[in-house]
Amino acid sequence: MSKWKYKIEMYQHLSDIRGQIFAEAAKIPGEIGFPDELLGKVGLSGMISECHGLLRKEISDAVDGGHRKIVNSGNLDFEIRKLVKEYYGDEYDAVTASTCEALVMVSSDTLFTPPIAGRGDNYRARYIAPFERHVHHHGGYGRPFPPKYKDAFADRGVTAGEFGFLGRRLNNLDTLMVPMEGADYSCHGLKYNPCAQLTHVDGKATAIKIEEMAKRHESMLTGFTSIGYTNPSYGYSDVDEEDTPILTKEIARLSKHYNVPYVIDAAAAIPFHCLDIRKAEADMMLFSMDKASGGTTCGLAIGKEEAIVPLARGLGVSGPRMGGLISHAKAAYVQVDPGKESLMGVIATLRVLLDNRDQFHRNCDIFHGIVTEEFGKIDSGLMENVTIDKDYGSCGVEVNYQDTWKDGKMGWPIFSIEDMYAGTALPQTAGKLMGIIPCLAYDANVKMSLGLGTTDEKGDILEGSTRYAVQAMARFMERLCELSGIMD
Repeated sequence: MSKWKYKIEMYQHLSDIRGQIFAEAAKIPGEIGFPDELLGKVGLSGMISECHGLLRKEISDAVDGGHRKIVNSGNLDFEIRKLVKEYYGDEYDAVTASTCEALVMVSSDTLFTPPIAGRGDNYRARYIAPFERHVHHHGGYGRPFPPKYKDAFADRGVTAGEFGFLGRRLNNLDTLMVPMEGADYSCHGLKYNPCAQLTHVDGKATAIKIEEMAKRHESMLTGFTSIGYTNPSYGYSDVDEEDTPILTKEIARLSKHYNVPYVIDAAAAIPFHCLDIRKAEADMMLFSMDKASGGTTCGLAIGKEEAIVPLARGLGVSGPRMGGLISHAKAAYVQVDPGKESLMGVIATLRVLLDNRDQFHRNCDIFHGIVTEEFGKIDSGLMENVTIDKDYGSCGVEVNYQDTWKDGKMGWPIFSIEDMYAGTALPQTAGKLMGIIPCLAYDANVKMSLGLGTTDEKGDILEGSTRYAVQAMARFMERLCELSGIMD
């Protein structure tokens, strides 16, 4: 039974005792025998941009073997395109940029915004995004509509001032925000803000709401976008007989009806292993190759030719003036060219992904077993209604504790994404104090993935290092709950 009547009392208490919480976190490595030589050299996620995953040897060898060679970048692009077509078929194509976020921006501009050339006043354009986790990425390039969401991204990246999230909105573009049916957007955290808790989202009912929004704004509708992860906590657990999320299929259907593109942000997913764009029937999926895929820093767009060609034109890789498929020339977004080393790394990474599917699945199974075992050591009363899911599409494991708040009960402390940006997401800050490079830990989830000191140079999981990091995180979450007062 919690000692608190209101959740704001608990979060104020956690804020007041942050020093004590961090002191307790610092003790944990010694308590569990975390080897000193691993401190600061192992992490539970290669998905956070401040610390990228480590390259496997065959990928680093490919880069090392080519960086002193004279290589035409167009030839590297061509090889990437052929590898993508080898898996998805000839009707699909690919293009790269320096990062996945660069591709989100360029695809939003090339596919969703109105043209800026020509006489007369411009028109407004609107694209639809479900109000989901990480929506500030794919939904952040237009002014939010309705206006009650206008500050939804206000604090994220605020240190950049006018160059932050509020300043990156594109020409005459609005984002139509659609709450997901069955979602819980209640406020939590030391930086008290709405949290997108999506475990119980109804995919079909959400699609109906999106269709209503599309009909309401059809004269200005230019596209749809959504996230590309299939974990239950992302709101995509309603699936068809092929395990494709119903909501994704329904958005694709609407995009065809209105003859506008559907772009899926799958930054932390793994090409060839994750949600299949052919089954999703989307026009484009965007990947960050340095995250779960374990490659060099580079963004990869995979999609139908109708969507990829204008994206390539905006990036300046649409072909030389006198004909030919590829050249790296001047265009609006040539500044996000990835460079030849990144392209060589992407080629090597795609080959690894094509040839080692079983290895990634085996790693994920072992990782899931470790997380299940270590979190299973937490007080059984605390683990009630906690679920642990694995996702082959990101070679990751997620501890979801949204339902510890069921039936009016006060559950595990939940942190908002604003906490992550403000440095007040206590599990992430505590991770650093425990010598662990932090993972994503907000919206009632601890999302972990391999690749940061938890795999060897051949890509196999290092069970010892992984277990120490997971054990430390499990021990901290238990201690955080004890200190929060929810068990008093």
